[in-house]
Amino acid sequence: MQAGFWIRLGAIVLDALIVAIPLAILSSIISGGGGEQEKLTNVLSFLYSLLVPVFWRGFTLGKRVCGIRIAKLDGSPPGLGTMLLRNAVGGIVYGLTMGLAVIISIVMIAARDDKRSLHDFIAGTEVVYDRG
Repeated sequence: MQAGFWIRLGAIVLDALIVAIPLAILSSIISGGGGEQEKLTNVLSFLYSLLVPVFWRGFTLGKRVCGIRIAKLDGSPPGLGTMLLRNAVGGIVYGLTMGLAVIISIVMIAARDDKRSLHDFIAGTEVVYDRG
């Protein structure tokens, strides 16, 4: 069963609380609190969202808590190429459209039966319930 908007948003918020805040603190310590802190935090966050689902069968910490995961359309866990398409190419599309594609993705998740967003279509993924 595909995960809808609210559970996906909950997982994003949990990832922000569990991961992003500690990453920001770690970046501050590593960079000495200088102007490089934001860049380092962004790189570490990108690596987290790219690599953790690859090594953890489609889960991030927030998704694991919420009982959802990223899966390829055949149900298998995403690989590195899939996550690069989902995060990097999807991120470029969202950036180039100055946020319009984010709004379109929200509507797609809310209105479509398969609950897939633009970055899911780009990568051939879906977010599904998985308590495993």
